[in-house]
Amino acid sequence: MTRPPDTCLSLERAKDYVGDMQGVHSLLGTLGQSLQEDLPAIQACLDAGDLAGANRLLHQLKGFAPVFCVDSLVAEVVQVEMLSKGQDLQAVREAYARLGPQLQQLLAEVQARVGG
Repeated sequence: MTRPPDTCLSLERAKDYVGDMQGVHSLLGTLGQSLQEDLPAIQACLDAGDLAGANRLLHQLKGFAPVFCVDSLVAEVVQVEMLSKGQDLQAVREAYARLGPQLQQLLAEVQARVGG
């Protein structure tokens, strides 16, 4: 059975950045763990009205996105992180409501690679 193509994860981009697939695979576990912890934490911050906390976590995501993510996801992470620097909590909640499922898909793709 073949795995469906990745829609959020770009192993080619990661290989270009890291240098080799062995290095990429060693970082995928760390990425998966970070996503598992950070995605619920971002939502919790937004639910609690903690825009600064959400921004801190989104800033971390913005750091790894250009290494591991497809262009469209990188752009969306950057946009939501930039929004989170402002004062409009509702705008960030709405933007994260669109971004969150893509980040969950990224986590699923990472887990499939780490486990597969």
